[in-house]
Amino acid sequence: MRRGTNPIIFHAAPPAAVVAAVSAALAAVPAAAAPHAEAAPEAATFRPARAGALTISAPAAVSMGSTTPGGHLAVQMGTVTVTDTREPGAGPWTVTVSSTDYSRTTAPVVTISRSNMTYWSGPATATQGGGNFIPGQPTAAQQVSLSVPRTAFSRTTQNGVNNCSWIPTLNVSVPFAGVTTGVYRGVITHSVA
Repeated sequence: MRRGTNPIIFHAAPPAAVVAAVSAALAAVPAAAAPHAEAAPEAATFRPARAGALTISAPAAVSMGSTTPGGHLAVQMGTVTVTDTREPGAGPWTVTVSSTDYSRTTAPVVTISRSNMTYWSGPATATQGGGNFIPGQPTAAQQVSLSVPRTAFSRTTQNGVNNCSWIPTLNVSVPFAGVTTGVYRGVITHSVA
């Protein structure tokens, strides 16, 4: 392997799991007051609470390694998991992935644009429960730039408790000019709704 004299080290550090909780309170519609003593009372109508939550977990930190200006790095991020315990009738969900720019952690501050980072979800590594689990980018050929938020994974059907895991791959292309030796950090965020 050829080494350059000015390595650039990247650390993509996502925050702790992004959690979207969905719940609804138990609602009761009281029976209408009977206008006459002999009239039959109306039945009460209840809407059961939607128990459970829709949550996501992702790796706390990822080190991408080092390369020289003009180089390229690729790393698997680690397992991302969505768990949907909403009942009754856990519904569809979509995971969105986004990125910040990558900045040198010491002076002088140098920034590498998030558009230099690409992402592909790959297929599901584990699923539980019914429904259609759809990867945003099933293969490396379908990787997308993180210049804007992207769909990482989704579930399109509504039927019961479920979970889905995948191991996304991050790729960064380091610009040839305008970068200096140092550690560059950015944040990859997965959110589910």
